[in-house]
Amino acid sequence: MNLNADFTARAAIHAARLPWVPSPTPGVERRMLDRVGGEVARATSIVRYAPGSQFPPHTHGGGEEILVLDGVFSDETGDFPAGTYLRNPPGSRHRPGSAPGCTLLVKLWQMDPGDRATVRCDWACAPPERLAAGVESTLLFGNDEESVRVERWAPGAVVDRAAPGGLELLVLEGGFDSLGEPFEPLSWLRRPDGDRLCARAGAAGCRVWLKSGHLARVRGLAAAGADHATPG
Repeated sequence: MNLNADFTARAAIHAARLPWVPSPTPGVERRMLDRVGGEVARATSIVRYAPGSQFPPHTHGGGEEILVLDGVFSDETGDFPAGTYLRNPPGSRHRPGSAPGCTLLVKLWQMDPGDRATVRCDWACAPPERLAAGVESTLLFGNDEESVRVERWAPGAVVDRAAPGGLELLVLEGGFDSLGEPFEPLSWLRRPDGDRLCARAGAAGCRVWLKSGHLARVRGLAAAGADHATPG
């Protein structure tokens, strides 16, 4: 499957309007945002675990990122409530599940093979910094080629920034307008390497998850690497 697989092009999906698609594991469903490959794929998805569901143990050959959007996500390393960002490096292994149920943003096979950073971060516990008028940003992870943040845009704030290395964002709360298109909770936007993000926050402001710099290395991507079956 190729979904939004041209990483030189803008892509936008309003995931809250999409139907849930069953995964191979009962109780685990997803809404796909981008994907290159079949059940084994480079993928970005919104994933939902029903209460009591559990995914089989698996290894992430290409790494995995998770942002817990609601509920509580669990694996052998702990229980992670809404607001937690997790980073499982290439070669890591776990058996994920959720007792009360949860919804996640999941990114698979998108890390450098040499990345060995394991991250467990609650964005509410990290101090924000002021980036511009009306924009506060909390760093969840950063290295020489990418950064992952949660940003709060004040009501009516204008965000106009270059996107070296590309960027993508997911609306967590509130909404914004970009080039005449409204974005709401669970809307996802990807801008390619060298593009710009131009947005204006709505009357209630908004909170977004934002990852930048990482798309430079996927320019010209034609096929996904092989990963074991994952809930993505």
